[in-house]
Amino acid sequence: MKLISFLLNNTACYGAVQGNKVLNLTPLLGAQAPDLKTLIAKKMFAQAAQALSTHTPDLNFDDLTLLPVIPNPEKIMCVGLNYHDHVKETGRDLTEKPAIFSRVNSSQVGHGQDIMRPPESHRLDYEGEIAIIIGEGGRRISEADAWKHIAGYSCYNDGSVRDWQNFTTQWTAGKNFWRTGGFGPWMVTADEIQPGQTMTLSTRLNGVELQRATTDMMIHSIPRQIAYISTFIPLEPGDVIVSGTPGGVGNKRTPQVFMKPGDVVEIEVDAVGILRNTIKDDVAA
Repeated sequence: MKLISFLLNNTACYGAVQGNKVLNLTPLLGAQAPDLKTLIAKKMFAQAAQALSTHTPDLNFDDLTLLPVIPNPEKIMCVGLNYHDHVKETGRDLTEKPAIFSRVNSSQVGHGQDIMRPPESHRLDYEGEIAIIIGEGGRRISEADAWKHIAGYSCYNDGSVRDWQNFTTQWTAGKNFWRTGGFGPWMVTADEIQPGQTMTLSTRLNGVELQRATTDMMIHSIPRQIAYISTFIPLEPGDVIVSGTPGGVGNKRTPQVFMKPGDVVEIEVDAVGILRNTIKDDVAA
């Protein structure tokens, strides 16, 4: 299934996508699962599938205001420097363990929504990535068991304000400006993607491909990421792991390429779909 979060009459809802139509699951599953994170936590995918088989989707996908796939995760854990070409272009050292940083919920937007370039910097860069949504939580999850803890996958744009990212050795500031990252368009449930299946990731800016990689090129595999992160922090249903970007980021190009108002950025994962956002200037208060 493809599952989304969206606004309907200014109310947060979630639903199942079928073609260009959406079935609103919020009223059908009610208090049992008021949002997608709860559905994941309660493992109610069968109930969602049953609802989809017995009700006709009647909302137009293109008419909806989409939210980040999981609007309210407890944690968004991001993996840095996870492809050799990106490590090389940054000039950083390859580390034995994954480099981890975090994002906050307000730094994200959904598919089709504007990514905001802050007035403090015009060095807003793209980073195409694959997002992993945790299904079953746990601590010290082994690599062998990691696939069983995945609820699904999505596309992610880990938008980065480069000068703020590089003011210090810590990246938090440059990774958390308001509405600078994209998450969507939907979550494809894990039963649709085989454990270890090779997925292709690409990034396009105004139709020009700037990044391309496959998951077998990752330095730290998806199971290793889950095992490592769950060692130092318990993972919960609905948590998001953003698994790293390949080489080709705008900051390291000659000449440099940064996103500007009116640009359209697309992150495509072949097994998931296309996340699309337009860039807009944020206005200083």
